[in-house]
Formats: sequence, C-alpha cells, structure tokens
Amino acid sequence: MAFDVKLMEILACPACKGKLDYNKEQQELICKFDRLAYAIEKGIPVLLESEARHITEND
Repeated sequence: MAFDVKLMEILACPACKGKLDYNKEQQELICKFDRLAYAIEKGIPVLLESEARHITEND
C-alpha cells in the first residue's frame, strides 16, 4: 500500500508540530528541526516520537 502524499497537508511532527518532509526512497517522514525520521509502514505513518529514528547531518 502506497503512502497518500495528500496527507502531507495535515500531518505535523508530533514533537514540535512543525512541517514534515516526505522521503519516498526510504518511506519516511522527516522533521528537519527535531532531526527525527518517522517510518511509513504499509502506507501508514508511524508518528510516535518513541518510534522515530534520530537522523544525523549525513542522512
């Protein structure tokens, strides 16, 4: 199941309520401010801060 990019209009980072960017290649939603990556599993974003992956400048 593919992620519906129309959801990007209403989704926000659960940590800071900021904008998320969609990384289609890795199937993640990225918060550049908090440096967190939220996985998308079976087309559904997992917007749990405890499940997010911390990203580095190299990511």
